[in-house]
Amino acid sequence: MSLFKNLSNGIVKENPVFALYLGLCSVLAVSNSINNALGMSVAVIIVLTVSNVIIAAMRKIIPNDIRIPVYIVVIATLVKIVEMLMQAYTPELFTALGVFIPLIVVNCIILGRAEAYASKNTVGASFIDGIGMGLGYTAGIFMLAAIRQLLATGGLNLVNPFNQFVFFDITLIPSEFTIPLFAQPAGAFITFAVLAALLEVYKQSGSKPVKKGA
Repeated sequence: MSLFKNLSNGIVKENPVFALYLGLCSVLAVSNSINNALGMSVAVIIVLTVSNVIIAAMRKIIPNDIRIPVYIVVIATLVKIVEMLMQAYTPELFTALGVFIPLIVVNCIILGRAEAYASKNTVGASFIDGIGMGLGYTAGIFMLAAIRQLLATGGLNLVNPFNQFVFFDITLIPSEFTIPLFAQPAGAFITFAVLAALLEVYKQSGSKPVKKGA
């Protein structure tokens, strides 16, 4: 498999959110704003990519019987480092994401790629796989967050978590036409279901129908 195909698979065909349905707890919980979504995405990309690289580099020396505990130790260490950095440099984002930062340790995407891909492939290929899957996660949670925030508040805004500089703050829907439900958990499930269904329709439309014999 080419590096480009490996990268693009994680974004579209094997998108962890809308194709594989992995990591949905954090996706549904923190996708109430694009600030939270992008913050979680950066954390997941870093942990996923670095853990893939470390596990791929160690794959030949890790005893098969203890491979899962080793993966968890590697991932937990990286998550703790990311958590401490966020607490130090982006305290407001750290507070907003709350318990879902340490829960990256048990994120199915990260442990799943460690077992299914990084443990069987080279460091370079595992690095690309981590980036691709991380970008797929980012695309999924960003779309969900943008739609939910727009429908719930009528606008979109993005703030620099390091200095609170506002990149943009736009209002597209008048307040009287907003739907507060989309800021709630029920709104997350509704938005996810619609997006997942649309992606499945797109995938099905791209497949060629099987011709029946005369």
